[in-house]
Amino acid sequence: MGRSVALFRTSIGLKITMAVSGIVFVGFVIGHMLGNLKLYLGAEVFNHYADGLREFGGPFLGHGQALWIARAFLIVALVVHVWSALKLTRQNHAARDVKYRKRESMEFSRASRSMRWGGVALLAFIIYHLLHLTFGSIHPDFIPGDAYHNVVAGFLSVPVSGVYMLAMIALGLHLYHGIWSAFQTLGISGPRVNRWRRPLALGIALFVVVGNLSFPVSVLTGILV
Repeated sequence: MGRSVALFRTSIGLKITMAVSGIVFVGFVIGHMLGNLKLYLGAEVFNHYADGLREFGGPFLGHGQALWIARAFLIVALVVHVWSALKLTRQNHAARDVKYRKRESMEFSRASRSMRWGGVALLAFIIYHLLHLTFGSIHPDFIPGDAYHNVVAGFLSVPVSGVYMLAMIALGLHLYHGIWSAFQTLGISGPRVNRWRRPLALGIALFVVVGNLSFPVSVLTGILV
């Protein structure tokens, strides 16, 4: 037990923790985007989908309980991911004083910095997104129970849509770097794997980004009304 704890305090252990918690979020953002595609099927279908998420697990679970369990799981994964990132950042700063920096490639250095700052931006966006479309605290025209209306009304604001678009670009970059580096961290590498590792990461990132970008664009162009 002690050795396991010690392992996850090392850079390798922290990277594994980041990779596993990151995989949780990759699955979530793909599922979240696919579910939101139901916007194109109309208000009735999308609102039924949103209601179904709240009623999932019944009659064993009460209204919205499964959703809160899922949110709690994601919050734990987020805390683990952020904690691991902060610990790694501190270790990297400390390592610079013992010539580690000289051995670190420029590409890795730039990617690491962009991942750190991109992660901070995404964390801020997650909070904004929850306050805007989940709880409606900062949505001026929020109607509880009418998810379709809330999305469309929210994206009618050009600044709000702009924030979402920028956040999706940041998400895409984070996904791309995170996915291909996770393969290496988890030991999934080799000549054959390395040939499709980056294309797969790029494909998943583009799939999520293009899908999510389509929502504000469709609202602003009148496709979703």
